[in-house]
Amino acid sequence: MSQSYILVINGKPEGPFTIPELKTRGIKPGDFVKTDDMVDYKEAQEITELRELLGFARPKLLMQYYGSFDQRWLASALDWFIVFGVFVMLAAVVVFLFVTDKQARIYTSIGIIAFIPIGKFIYHVVMESSVKQATYGKQMLNIKVVDMDGNRISVGKAIGRNLAKLFSVLTLFIGYLIAFFNKQQQCLHDMIAGTLVIKDRLI
Repeated sequence: MSQSYILVINGKPEGPFTIPELKTRGIKPGDFVKTDDMVDYKEAQEITELRELLGFARPKLLMQYYGSFDQRWLASALDWFIVFGVFVMLAAVVVFLFVTDKQARIYTSIGIIAFIPIGKFIYHVVMESSVKQATYGKQMLNIKVVDMDGNRISVGKAIGRNLAKLFSVLTLFIGYLIAFFNKQQQCLHDMIAGTLVIKDRLI
């Protein structure tokens, strides 16, 4: 069953209207619409159902959709905090439940903590290729990872993207800073993997 949409007409929301009613009103791809389930208004061409039923072309990603450097940095900091916290709790549980010797506890804790980079890599691959298309840190900042057409990335592309972060680091982090100097705000690993970090636009 098709959704009903509220349509912005002359700057004011009206409706809701069904798809046939939207057709009779001559809805255009750039008109703003919203359903009861949507948090914010979007252009009609951005909504899959309306594109398919009204024959709108898929819009190209606009510059204001790209996640900014500060959003990405904060999301990364949140993700490090989350992954680090999980490993610390895991180490604490293992040490206090299964290890009795004091020195063995120290070595066990260090061994578990040492796996944090691997755990974070797996975490990014799984979350960025999931339905959410984002780690928990990115979800908190309302940004997500997509391919160059705005679609969900595959597990293979997520692996490639996160492996390519080595190049962003090995260039003395210049690979991250180049996001300031390109219109799509891509870091070096995004360019290598063919990915973008985008955000939902608010009006």
